[in-house]
Amino acid sequence: MKVTLLKTLTKEKYSFSCGRWLDINEDDNEIVRELPAEGSLVTEVMPVIKYRVTVCTGTVSGSGTDANVFVCLIGDQGDTGDRVLYNCINTVNKFEKGNADEFFVEAVTLKQVRRVRIGHDGKGGSSGWYLAKVIVREEGQPESEAVEFPCYRWLDKNEDDGQIVRELVPAGESPMLKNVSYHISVKTGDVPGASSDSRVFIKLYGEKADSSKETLLVSDNDLGNYFERGRVDEFTIDTMDIGKINRILIGHDNVGLRCGWFLASVQITVPVQGRQYMFPCNRWLDKDEADGRVQVEVYPSEILPIEKLINYEVSVVTGDVRAAGTNAKVFMQIYGETGKTELIILENRSNNFERGATDVFKREAADVGKIYKIRIGHDGKGIGDGWFLESITLKRLATKTKDSDKKKKKKKKKSEEEEEEESKEEEEMDVYTFVAHRWLAKDEGDKELVVELVPDGESALEENTYEVHVLTGIVWGAGTDANVFLSIYGIGRGDTGERQLKRSNNLNKFEKGQVDVFTIKAIDLGELKKLRIRHDNSGSSPSWFLERVEIVDLKESTTYYFPCQRWLAVEEDDGQIVRELVPVDEAFVKKDSENEGQSLATLGLEQKAKSTTYTVKVKTGDKKNAGTDANVFITLYGSKDDTGIVSLKASKINKNKFERGKVDEFTVESVDIGDLKKIKIGHDNKGNSTGWFLEWVEIDAPSLGQCLKFPCGRWLDKSEDDGAVERIIFPAELQTTEYIPFVPYEITVYTSDIFGAGTDADVFIVLYGSDGICSQQKSLCLNKREQRMYFERNSVNQFIVELEDVGDVIEKIRIGHKGGGLNSGWHLDRVAIRRLLPNGKGSETVTFPCERWLAKSEDDGEIVRELVPSEIFTEKLMKDGTLKQIEEEVEDPLEVHTYKISIFTGDIYGAGTDANVFLNIYGDLGDTGERKLSKSETNFNKFERGQEDTFTIQAVDLGILYKIKIRHDNSMFSPDWFLDKVEILDETTEESFVFLCERWLSKKKEDKKIERTLYEQSYDGERNSLDGSSLSLSSQDSSGNLKETKKSSLVKAAEEGSLIPYHITVTTGTEYDSSTDSRVYIIIMGPQKVQTERLWLDLPEGKDEFADGSVEKFSVWGLDVGEIKKVEVGHDGATPESCWLVEELNIVVPTKGVMYNFVCKCWLARDKGDGLTSRILNILDADCVNTGVKVLYEVTVVTGDVEGGGTDASIFMTVFGSNGNTEEMPLEKNGDRFERGQEDSFIMEIADIAPLRKMRIRTDGKGTRPHWYLERIILKNLTNQEVATFTYGEWLSKLKNAKGSLVCEMPAVINDEQMMEDTTYTLQVKTSDIGGAGTDANVSLILFGENGDSGTLALKESNKSNKFERNQMDEFSFSDMLSLGDLCKVRIWHDNKGIAPGWHLEYIDVMDSATDKTFRFQCDRWLAKGEDDGQLIRELACANNDILELKERTAYEIVTVTSDREDAETKENIWIILEGKLGRSKEFLMENSSKKRRFERGATDTFQFSSKNVGDIAAICVGHCPKDGKKSSAKADVFWHVQEIIITEMELCNKYFFRCNVKIPLRYKRRDYKVFECAKVTESFASKARSLVPVKYETIVVTGFEKGAGTNANVFITIFGFNGDSGKRALKQKFRNLFERGKTNRFYLETLDMGELKKVRIEHDNSGLAPGWLVERVEITNSATGVTTIFPCGKWLDENRGDGLIWRELFPRY
Repeated sequence: MKVTLLKTLTKEKYSFSCGRWLDINEDDNEIVRELPAEGSLVTEVMPVIKYRVTVCTGTVSGSGTDANVFVCLIGDQGDTGDRVLYNCINTVNKFEKGNADEFFVEAVTLKQVRRVRIGHDGKGGSSGWYLAKVIVREEGQPESEAVEFPCYRWLDKNEDDGQIVRELVPAGESPMLKNVSYHISVKTGDVPGASSDSRVFIKLYGEKADSSKETLLVSDNDLGNYFERGRVDEFTIDTMDIGKINRILIGHDNVGLRCGWFLASVQITVPVQGRQYMFPCNRWLDKDEADGRVQVEVYPSEILPIEKLINYEVSVVTGDVRAAGTNAKVFMQIYGETGKTELIILENRSNNFERGATDVFKREAADVGKIYKIRIGHDGKGIGDGWFLESITLKRLATKTKDSDKKKKKKKKKSEEEEEEESKEEEEMDVYTFVAHRWLAKDEGDKELVVELVPDGESALEENTYEVHVLTGIVWGAGTDANVFLSIYGIGRGDTGERQLKRSNNLNKFEKGQVDVFTIKAIDLGELKKLRIRHDNSGSSPSWFLERVEIVDLKESTTYYFPCQRWLAVEEDDGQIVRELVPVDEAFVKKDSENEGQSLATLGLEQKAKSTTYTVKVKTGDKKNAGTDANVFITLYGSKDDTGIVSLKASKINKNKFERGKVDEFTVESVDIGDLKKIKIGHDNKGNSTGWFLEWVEIDAPSLGQCLKFPCGRWLDKSEDDGAVERIIFPAELQTTEYIPFVPYEITVYTSDIFGAGTDADVFIVLYGSDGICSQQKSLCLNKREQRMYFERNSVNQFIVELEDVGDVIEKIRIGHKGGGLNSGWHLDRVAIRRLLPNGKGSETVTFPCERWLAKSEDDGEIVRELVPSEIFTEKLMKDGTLKQIEEEVEDPLEVHTYKISIFTGDIYGAGTDANVFLNIYGDLGDTGERKLSKSETNFNKFERGQEDTFTIQAVDLGILYKIKIRHDNSMFSPDWFLDKVEILDETTEESFVFLCERWLSKKKEDKKIERTLYEQSYDGERNSLDGSSLSLSSQDSSGNLKETKKSSLVKAAEEGSLIPYHITVTTGTEYDSSTDSRVYIIIMGPQKVQTERLWLDLPEGKDEFADGSVEKFSVWGLDVGEIKKVEVGHDGATPESCWLVEELNIVVPTKGVMYNFVCKCWLARDKGDGLTSRILNILDADCVNTGVKVLYEVTVVTGDVEGGGTDASIFMTVFGSNGNTEEMPLEKNGDRFERGQEDSFIMEIADIAPLRKMRIRTDGKGTRPHWYLERIILKNLTNQEVATFTYGEWLSKLKNAKGSLVCEMPAVINDEQMMEDTTYTLQVKTSDIGGAGTDANVSLILFGENGDSGTLALKESNKSNKFERNQMDEFSFSDMLSLGDLCKVRIWHDNKGIAPGWHLEYIDVMDSATDKTFRFQCDRWLAKGEDDGQLIRELACANNDILELKERTAYEIVTVTSDREDAETKENIWIILEGKLGRSKEFLMENSSKKRRFERGATDTFQFSSKNVGDIAAICVGHCPKDGKKSSAKADVFWHVQEIIITEMELCNKYFFRCNVKIPLRYKRRDYKVFECAKVTESFASKARSLVPVKYETIVVTGFEKGAGTNANVFITIFGFNGDSGKRALKQKFRNLFERGKTNRFYLETLDMGELKKVRIEHDNSGLAPGWLVERVEITNSATGVTTIFPCGKWLDENRGDGLIWRELFPRY
């Protein structure tokens, strides 16, 4: 028989002939054959070779196996596949102890055999197997050619590493070192029925090779039952290096009862490559689910770099001495030239370290360069823990050392791949042997359990002995019974590791005032740099006050002093039971001991400066049983070192630590560990409920100015997840925050020696530098116990605090206490603050004298004082080791000023308050801090209606005051307070400052705030600056250039056009778990890598998550990227928990006039979807809608300086220009805008309608202060800097305005010219002469003209007493109007009130007194429910406009703009053809003559041609031809570079703009030309007015089909076209139930033609029972043209859903 293979594409044919049995009982009993290819295409047929494979089983007890063994030979030409070895040539009972079993494997030649993969299936009773070696040779070759593959390891689930398949390499190479370990974590989904009992297999595909299909049989974390719901199983595959992993294949064999499996994800960590791969899966592998597949190929979603490790092979020989073995836990650490490894635990599934045995381990650890020592020891636990260690051998692969210098240089030139190949050739083994030959036992030899060893033979290092003196303090309770541990660190020569201090010269160690001496043996450390000392908090009284540690280096006989002078206690100080100490100069230590009388710790500051204090916050998840009672520990790993294990015992916040949903805070101090890279956190699993769900760890290091977040979001629980109780966590990049580093200050507080001077209150301090820079307010005591201990009479207390760096000079400090408690009064003598000098050469101490009470019942009753410095004392360490001391007075310190504060309460009902009022005053030199206004000097009952209360505050000179913050605490019976103003008199300089308020501070009224920031009346700086410290007072500004100071950075950026606003709306999905509380960001990308920075979408205050189904809106400023190509959206959540389902993302770019809508419906989550938390969306996948270009204006609103001038009413603005008008836009109050005497500037987006004509302002007259005195409004166009001013200078108020008007119109004033004339309009309204024509209803109208509209005019005061009677002419007059120029239409309606309200209107005449023109508007129709089409509203076109008949012929003016650049000009002619809607023009030749030169660089040339009218011009063709008309080759390279062409049609004066900006080459032929499409049309008023003919619009509204989609509310629609809008129209029909679920309703509206429709606004009034309404879409058909425009919506108009809006703006879908 034979097999034929045909390649269908190329018809190439291969044949494979066999002609043999595949049968267990025939031939050679094989059922697998390999066939070589034959045929015309094969040049040489490969030989089939028999390989003789000898399998040698070891001689250890229990070596043999009954399992089925298979082997796979791997060579240069592929492999043999797995062959089961059941046909043994030489023995009957295979694989018994000591056997050498021979087998034949027949295969097509492999050339050279490189590896042997051998394993068994783990079946049978005693399947464990100890394999010695495998020998392979080709049959017929001499024995000498045989290749030996040593193993000498167990293939047993319960021995060694538990693997039952091994890959072997030839003798002389180490498989342990050569093979790469792939650590595979398989996560089963947390969905019902996710578990599987099938056998799971995996195959890895790499760049260099593929692994074989491995069944995952033995897991590293032994969860007993594998692949259970929500659990993670860890496996290791040891195989050759396959390079970077491209994809994996994972599946199962679908055997067993519950074989279906839901696989969440696979994570593969390859430390030797330094990579971690994430393979998201999130799908069923089940015959009965989804697509029925049980295996799947997965590609990595991300590949993260991790710390690169290398393989070490560790062989440990235990001595052949009686009782030499141990069962204790053995650990080891390796030190090399470039660092040290982490602690390596030597254990596996076998019983190791037995007498005379050699145990081999493979461990992955950091590459430490040349090894100079190791430390090995054990923990002394278990029975018979004493151990006799003979020797240790370390092996690792190394590249030849002599080439290492060369290679570094080559690195730059070579690519990585070459680099790898090169290193491959040179790999050889480094072998280090360490001979110990000694006991590690409590009762043998030197009784040590730890020993340090140097490599045999070559090391120059020797063992050194360190004598350690530990001095316990003399404080009460200083001694400890706990076990103490010590590590000593040298500079560049490693450390001793942690050693327990056991054998002292005293029987009872570490007692009060005692010195204990210990010896520590270690390899010489060189000069010492620090030590770490800790205790384990065991015993009855573990708290320990350590004075200092002295270490004598016996070899060098030098002494190091490590001062501590702090507690190591959970209940004392900062709660740490570990301290890192640094050595100080002897001079400092001796200085202390001389003046014993007042020996305060003076070295704490130096210690603090050298060490880093980390504040560690630990968040326990908010889940059932998330909390733990076990002991939690943490290790911080830096780039230089780690902190060792730190027990988290003393939480600063919670008594009961690590409870569900809580955050605990701890302090960890360490010296110089470098940048934090990762942490290890875990617990000891002791206690009742030990399982713990850790949400995150946050580590803040003020002295580095860095706060890192380490997200976890996993269980540390034996019965959850992967069963681990400790985890290594890396910082989340996006959640890192950086700030200016803090510096340490040593603050010494001297309490006076008088009766009752001490206090137990909470004392706080604030430091001020120059220019008002200040630190935060810091409490000196950490807890109540310290408050009781410190600040006693005549005591001196010292604190070391880290605070912001306030600069070189401390100008003042504020110190005070919070009061409370029995004896809170405190008499403070002075405060001294010491700081280090920059280079660590000493320090300076500043003294602040006080000598006053801080007590409510003494002196002036103040409990806060501001102090200024009196003297500075500097201590410098000189070169000769002595201390030089200098004292100097402070030159002219700031004086203390007295401020008289007058507070005026308003004179309106309910204005007074009984609450406590607090005030903070800010000047350019600092602030007073918040002071309570307690004693009024004028009234016993403070803050009553209409009264003035005076207070006195003493504070250090604040300079010029510019703002105050005032608040009350909302206490007592009627806390609401109307504050009129605050006046402050600086009595020292006699300057007075006024702060107007005229607002409520109330939780019930106005904006419900009880805190206000008020600015000084003449202050001109930026008001709402976030930091409150950017000062710019008019009086400070010597140059008097006020305009500059007002500009916010945003306005500057907007003017340059670099930053533009983006409006982003994010809709979150509604599935389970859709919401997220992570921070969301967006990056907008343009062409060529131009992109905005990460724009964070931070939720407003009061919202803490993107909730299910919520719609959140953001406005952010980002770089203008040009044309948007892509958008990245993501969040900073890094835990498995932080899932987010983005339903929809909408981006509006107002300055470009586009809106992009992405319907995403995708997860951004670690374990949903593809496992990514960010996604890049392509703009091509978005719906793109044109919303009309907006221009950025800086709007400045000036409120009059009149009493009660400010308002909290809603204010609306409409702007009119000669190119249209804006809609009514709200002006946001934003907390404190539109207040008396203020100028408020903000940026608004206004439609491109310039030149501006007028502005209409309307207020709704609501709110607690509805009256507003509007002075003026200034609009400044930020693109061209044009400024328009609109002045009013009057009240908008029903009461205070003579006409009771809430609306005002103001003409624009540009360059001192008013843009509109004032006029009086006289209206004559003629009612028709037919039966029932008259009406008693109220009639209103709006006039529309060149300059916008008139606003609604109510027709009230007629010259006739009874208005609108049949055949009557009524005359109305409106004075003080702005002339609208030529009128084009009138909208007129009535309210249908009264008896027989129907009205038949004949016409309206409008007289404009300014232009002396009359405009006739003919109607001749009913405005009545029961007549005509039933409309009560009519739009009338102006009859004057019909005179303009369009003529056949017209004239065109053509303007060309030649570019202003080199070689733009031409001497030749240009021709042009216009293509219009009515046809194509003839060719116009624009001639160039020598007399009159045209088309010169930067020139603008005008031509005029008469022509037939081509209608609206859509495009132009432009050509460039020689003026003599001849073909001439000489002029081949002539170009004309044209910037822009503008064409005006002279009859209607419509302008057409063509943006060209291209080179047009000179061509003789007319076929060669450029075509430009029209970029912009400005339609003249006359042209617009011509198109105003009545049109019926058919409006169809489709209601959605979801439950509750219908509404009973009243619905209104406004349609906007390019020629105006329809006004707000109610959609009603008699006796019809409209807008029901799933229904379509049709309405007819008649208006004058609106041109192309650009948007629709649909809204309802929220009335009725269930007003929420789901609008599917709106369709509008112009019945005159038959054009239908569709406006999709698909959103709810419901206050309780999504964004809560009951109106929508819809844009057309083309």
